[in-house]
Amino acid sequence: MGFKVKDHYFKKAKKENFLARSVYKLEEIDQKYKIFSKGQRVVDLGYHPGSWTQFTAKCVGDEGKVVGIDIKPVNKKLTTLRNVKLFEKSIFDVAKPEDLEEDEIFDVVISDMAPNTTGIRSVDQDRSLNLVEEVFHILPVFLKPGGNFVIKVFDSHQAQVFLKEQKNVFGEYHFLKPKSTRSVSKEFFVIGKKYQP
Repeated sequence: MGFKVKDHYFKKAKKENFLARSVYKLEEIDQKYKIFSKGQRVVDLGYHPGSWTQFTAKCVGDEGKVVGIDIKPVNKKLTTLRNVKLFEKSIFDVAKPEDLEEDEIFDVVISDMAPNTTGIRSVDQDRSLNLVEEVFHILPVFLKPGGNFVIKVFDSHQAQVFLKEQKNVFGEYHFLKPKSTRSVSKEFFVIGKKYQP
């Protein structure tokens, strides 16, 4: 389902040189929950096409760093960003920071990943939940204690049950459907702060 809605946010992203309209979801999340600060080290799981990476690189500044991982080929449009490093690999093949040429884990983990959608709601919800469960499972590989976390979820009863069970892993835990999310969309975002593995 690769339809493009040429709405206000699509045009705004084009005008502001962001690679996708989804940047405004992350911007709203950051404004509301203060996810990023200068000098942080961030990993963007499933970063493609890269608007979240662009936004995050600006937030953490030159003294910070953003590492993007995706199974798609590296997006050359991001290679001009000095504080960004990109890898073409599955996030589930990363077992330690050294796999990303890093020597320590990250202050923030973000993920706007979605499964390949079929248009069949129940199938897409299950696939999304599988991804989300996997990411929660590997969080200790990526996120340092006290760190922040943002992940996209397709809403379903099972997703709600799973996410409520994860609540104790964070000092703060929020759900948000950003304003720039399309009204027909079933997605929302989970924001976790003060990670306590």
